[in-house]
Amino acid sequence: MTDDAPSVLLLWGDSAYLLRQAAVEAFGEVRPVEVEGPTWRPGATSDLATPSLFGEERGLMITAAQSLPREGLEEVGRYASNPAPGGRLVLTYEVGARAKGPPKGVLSALGKAAAVRRIAVDRRDLPDWVRRRAAARGIPATPQGVQALIQTLGEDPGVLDQAVEQLASSHPEDGVTPRAVAAQFRGLGDRRIWELCDAAFGGDPAGAMRALVGMLEAGDEPLVMLAGIASRLRDLVRVRSLPPKTPLAEVARRAGLRFDWQARRYRDQARRFTPQALSAIHAELVEADRALKQGGRGDTVLVKVVASIGEVAGDQARAG
Repeated sequence: MTDDAPSVLLLWGDSAYLLRQAAVEAFGEVRPVEVEGPTWRPGATSDLATPSLFGEERGLMITAAQSLPREGLEEVGRYASNPAPGGRLVLTYEVGARAKGPPKGVLSALGKAAAVRRIAVDRRDLPDWVRRRAAARGIPATPQGVQALIQTLGEDPGVLDQAVEQLASSHPEDGVTPRAVAAQFRGLGDRRIWELCDAAFGGDPAGAMRALVGMLEAGDEPLVMLAGIASRLRDLVRVRSLPPKTPLAEVARRAGLRFDWQARRYRDQARRFTPQALSAIHAELVEADRALKQGGRGDTVLVKVVASIGEVAGDQARAG
C-alpha cells in the first residue's frame, strides 16, 4: 500500500470475481484478513485498530459486503469514521448489472472519507480484456478465438479468466483459437450447465446429479462448472430481492437478464429459497471454490454442492 492509498475503499460492480481480484490488488504486498459478508463476526475491525508489534501495515478485506448484517455495516461505518493509522479496509459490494452504484444507505454508513470505485468490464471491452488476460499468461489470442470463447462460455469474466488459464496449460502454442476452444470446452457450449442449474435450483436433485455426473465424465472443468452455478445463484439473489408482483420485463431489466422467459424461470426458482438459504449457498460456493483451487476433487466438492442445493429446493417444493 502506498501512503496516498485510501484507508477505506469500497469496490462495487456486478462480478464477484473481478471485485475480489481488484481488492487483492488494492492491498499490494499486504496480506489482509479476509471476512465474507454472510459470515460476519462482530469485532472484525478491531485488528485494524491494534498496533502491530513489528510495525507492518494491517488489512481487512470484506467480500460480499452486500450480505453484511446491519450490525456489521454499523461496525464498519464506525471504523470508517475514524480509521486506524497503518490499517486499510477494502470492501467488495456486488450489485445488479444495471445498478448505478451501491445503495445510498451503504454510502452514508461509510461516510465521505471512504473512496468508492466501480470495477467492471463492459461488454464492448470484453474481447480486449480476454486478450489482455491471455497476454498476461504468455499465450496468443486471435479475435476469432476470443469470440468463440465468449460465445461458448458466456460473458462472466471469472469464467473466461479461468478458461484462458486452462488454455494456457492445454494449448500453450495455439493459445485462444476457435479450434483450441472447441477442443478444450466441448459440451460447455450446449445447455448442460443450464440443465444442471435448472435441475438443482428447480427442486430436482436426482436430475441435477445426473447432469453433474455426465459433465464430470465428459471431462468438463470443475471450476468452470462451479462458476456457472455461482452465476445462476447471483441471478436468483437479484430476482429474489424484487417485489413479488414486479412485471417480468422489469424483473429482467433490473436483474440484468436478457429475456422475459429467464425472468419467469428464475423467479420460480428463487421462490424456493429464503434469503438466508441463498446466503448459506453462497458461503458454500465460496468454500467449494477454495477447495477446488487447493486441489480438491471435482467429483467430491461439486457433488456436495449440488446435493445441498437440490435438497433445499426439493424440501421447499414438498412443503409448498
